[in-house]
Amino acid sequence: MSKYPCPQCQKALTWNPANPHRPFCSERCQQLDLGAWASGDYAIAGDELENDFSSALLESVDQQD
Repeated sequence: MSKYPCPQCQKALTWNPANPHRPFCSERCQQLDLGAWASGDYAIAGDELENDFSSALLESVDQQD
């Protein structure tokens, strides 16, 4: 089986399909990661204006009214 580090705490793990929290070592690490995404600590890089297609659609509808 493959060894890998927990993405949150870096604890060495063996890939186990029976682990309900994989790729994390525990529910705690899984929740910490989710909280970081929810609070905006993590983000996917990109140009907001260029990637925000839905906002452009809303602006065009507002201009038509």
